[in-house]
Amino acid sequence: MACCYLIERGDEIAFVEAGTSPGVSRLLALLDARGIAAERVRYVIVTHVHLDHAGGAGALMAALPNAMLVVHPRGARHLIDPAKLIAGATAVYGADAVREMYGEILAVPEARVIAPADGAALPFGDDQLVFVDSPGHARHHFSIWDAVSQGFFTGDTFGLSYRDFDDAHGPWIMPTTTPVQFEPEAWHATLDRYLGFAPQRMYLTHYSMVEDVPALAAKLRAGIDRYVAIGQSFTKAEGRHEKLKAAMAADALAELRARHNPLPESRVRALLEMDLELNAQGMAVWLDRVA
Repeated sequence: MACCYLIERGDEIAFVEAGTSPGVSRLLALLDARGIAAERVRYVIVTHVHLDHAGGAGALMAALPNAMLVVHPRGARHLIDPAKLIAGATAVYGADAVREMYGEILAVPEARVIAPADGAALPFGDDQLVFVDSPGHARHHFSIWDAVSQGFFTGDTFGLSYRDFDDAHGPWIMPTTTPVQFEPEAWHATLDRYLGFAPQRMYLTHYSMVEDVPALAAKLRAGIDRYVAIGQSFTKAEGRHEKLKAAMAADALAELRARHNPLPESRVRALLEMDLELNAQGMAVWLDRVA
């Protein structure tokens, strides 16, 4: 459900994103395959506490005896006691689906949690990682600036860019407005902050690295603005959820057709089904908040 990253700097290792508990065994297998002792992992960093990013944090930390969990100050308490996260996910997906997707969600001891402030830097190897508050998708979201690679680990605040959609025009990108804290003005401000670092690449959780950052940022801004217009056109509409979802699907299909993307419509809809469902839910929450 997530693209997790392993960074190696000298003798130190960090994971960015923990994914879900069922995926933790793959992260540990990667350490084994690379001959990296679990004791070398200094940090497990989650960009925000949505469960596809952080649901596996407790299980991963249990296997890494020297690691500290790094999480946004607004999100730390939810990984120390994940009861509210589990309840929120259950309200969206249902208990059976939560168990299937996320497995067992374990708490992380408070003594092993770091919650850096905006702009804080943590030492790592012979350099450092800088944490940048990046709301828009969620208020408990930060991004990680890595000066060595000249890149940001962006979680969900640089949108979704699935490699399935890559074509002659390069990557295609879309916003993710998962419940419950979509904030378009804050998101535009986050993009401004990103560009202020002149990044050469962005490491997305969904999925993988993209470059040509200014062009993709412009496309993402346009997508955010189109979503706002879609939402405002259905503020009080009967059957609003389905109308929002259909309009967002139409928006994606129109974008891809304009690029002459070769994927058939049926495949596009299948790939984006869950994203469109969650985006419509998140837009509805935003509309109710700003109405």
